[in-house]
Amino acid sequence: MSDNRLARGMKTRREVLGDAHVDRAEANKTDFDRDFQQLITEFAWGTAWQGEELAQSTRHLVTIAILAALGRERELALHVRATANTGVTAAQLKALFLQVAIYAGVPAANSAFLVAKQILSEREEL
Repeated sequence: MSDNRLARGMKTRREVLGDAHVDRAEANKTDFDRDFQQLITEFAWGTAWQGEELAQSTRHLVTIAILAALGRERELALHVRATANTGVTAAQLKALFLQVAIYAGVPAANSAFLVAKQILSEREEL
């Protein structure tokens, strides 16, 4: 089962984050972080991102909301970039960050808006 979960995870990871990002991450693995990379591929991408109960875009919105609420700007930027692969729109991000402002605080939402504005501007989506 572990191999199946790992394969599913790698497929989903590539669908969401894109081949270029995953190829870089795979090429940069060392003995130090190899087990961690397998863990996130198998359990985050191969388990939490699976199932038919939530659409991939919904899972992505949930992930982005959590990252914004926790102030994880580096991972947030990665996932905002990945919205190009999951169909999450700028309008959805805006609505999501308004929710973050109410439930997680204005500073968290402010940081999320700044991260997203930079990335969406680069993609000429603003």
